[in-house]
Amino acid sequence: MSLSLSSKLFERSVTIKIKKLFYVLIFLALGGSLTACSEKQAQNTLQKIDSPVFKNGVVHDPSVIKSNENYYIIGSHLQMAKSSNLMAWEQISESVPTTELFEDVYKEFAEEFEYAKSDTMWAGDITQLEDGRYYLYYCLCEGASPRSVLGVAVSDSIEGPYTKIESFLWSGGAKTPNGKPYNANTDPNVIDPHVFYDKDGQLWMVYGSYSGGIFILEMNNKTGLPKDRTTYGTKILGGNHARIEAPYILYVPETDYYYLFTSYGGLDLDGGYNIRVARSKTVNGPFKDMQGNDVIKAKGRPGVMFDDENIQDIGTKMIGNMIWDYGDSLLNRGYMSPGHNSAIIDEENNQTFLLFHTRFPGQGENYEVRTHQLLFNEEGWPMIVPRPYSGEKEEDFRTIDLSGKYMFVKFNNEISAEKIRSENLLIDNKKISGALSGRLDYPEKVDQDFSISLNDGSLIKGKFISVWDDYMKHQTIAFTGYSQDGDAVMLVEEKD
Repeated sequence: MSLSLSSKLFERSVTIKIKKLFYVLIFLALGGSLTACSEKQAQNTLQKIDSPVFKNGVVHDPSVIKSNENYYIIGSHLQMAKSSNLMAWEQISESVPTTELFEDVYKEFAEEFEYAKSDTMWAGDITQLEDGRYYLYYCLCEGASPRSVLGVAVSDSIEGPYTKIESFLWSGGAKTPNGKPYNANTDPNVIDPHVFYDKDGQLWMVYGSYSGGIFILEMNNKTGLPKDRTTYGTKILGGNHARIEAPYILYVPETDYYYLFTSYGGLDLDGGYNIRVARSKTVNGPFKDMQGNDVIKAKGRPGVMFDDENIQDIGTKMIGNMIWDYGDSLLNRGYMSPGHNSAIIDEENNQTFLLFHTRFPGQGENYEVRTHQLLFNEEGWPMIVPRPYSGEKEEDFRTIDLSGKYMFVKFNNEISAEKIRSENLLIDNKKISGALSGRLDYPEKVDQDFSISLNDGSLIKGKFISVWDDYMKHQTIAFTGYSQDGDAVMLVEEKD
C-alpha cells in the first residue's frame, strides 16, 4: 500500500469518527441518552400481551382445582364455574335450589339442613383422592351462630352428580367429636374446609371460621375421612370469636414452605375483608408472618366479640380495600373486601395463582371472582400482581427503562371499611418523587428484588412485571412488593 493511499484511508477514518461524534453531540443536546436508546430497544423485547377476553365467574368463596385441561372453582351456595385459562369462566352451578351437582340436594341433606337451620350450603372444596374420584367437602351453617355441619360427598366426575358419604364434624350443639360440651370461644365453627396433600403425600384438612379459630386435622388417605374421630384437630390460630376465616394451605416446592392464607374481617362491602399470609416448614405449624409473629397469637381478648384490634398486626396483609385513582371522576376502579381465596400452582408454566371473590366500589354487595398471579420475592414471600391475570409471565427487567408516572398503593394492617386510594409517583431515571421520595435500585441478578430506597431510610423491595390494564385496555408495567415493615405495596404505570 502506498503512503498516499494509507494517508487517504486514515483521513477517511478520522472523518467518519468526527461525523459520528458530531451526531452524538447533537443527540445529547436535544435531550437524548445513549443508555435510553439501548433501554428503549430492550423495552421492545418485553412479552406482548394480546387483549384478553375476560368473563368473570360468580362464585363466593372460590376453591380451585384443576381437572384435565380445565380449572374449576366451587364455593358457597354450590356455585361452580370452570375455565381453561383462568380468565374466561363458564358458570356450571348457580345456587343450591337449581344445582345439578346433586340429584336431590334437599332430600339427601335433610338432616344437615334441619340441624344447621339453613336452606343453603357454605364454602365447599373439591379434592381428587388416590382412587381418582372427586371428593366434595361441604358445610352448612346457621350463620348467626356456629351451629354447623361438615362432611364429604363423592363422584366419578368433577361436575357430578355427587353422593353423600358422611357428615363427620358438627359444631354449636351436643354433637362434638370428643363428647365434651361445645365452647364457641375455643372450639371451631366447622365450615370453610380445604383438603390437601402435604409434600409427603399425607392428606389433611384445614378449616374454621371465627368462633374458636382455625384448625387442621389429619385425614385418611383412602376414605377422605378424619383419621382420629375423637378430636377437632390442632388449632393454628384464632379464638374468642376473632374475625378470621377461610383458611387455605399451599405447599410450594420451590421454597419448601407451606403457606397459610386466611381472611380477616367481615365479608360484606363494609366489613374490611382482607387476605393474610403466614408460612411454616411443617404442615401443621407453627405458622409465622413476615415480621416473625407466630399467628397462634392472633385471637380475640376474652369477652371481646370481634376483637379486630387484637389481631390486625399479626399475619402479613397482602391485599384489602383499594381504589385506583386515574385522576378522573370514575372511582369504581378497585376492590372492596377481597377475600376467601384459594391458590394453585401451574406446574407446566411454573406459575402460581391466587383466586378470590371481591366486591367493588359503588356496586353494593355484588361480587365476582378475580385471579391474580403470585410472584415470590427473594425471601420466598408471595406478592400479588396488581392486575388480574392476563397471560403475563415474569421477565428480566434489569435492562428496562422504568421511567414513568405510576399509581402507588401501600396497604396498612387495619381491618376497616376505609378505602386505600392510590397516589401519584414519578420515576425519572431512577429518581423517585411524588408520593415517595427516593431512588430505584436495580438488582444484579434476575432472581433478586428491585429496591426502592426512600429518603427517610426505609426500604421497599419487590418485582416488576408487564401486565394488562383491565380498566384502560392497554399493556403497562406494574410492581408488587413489601416494605421493610411488611406492608404490601403496589405500583401501576399510568400511561397518557
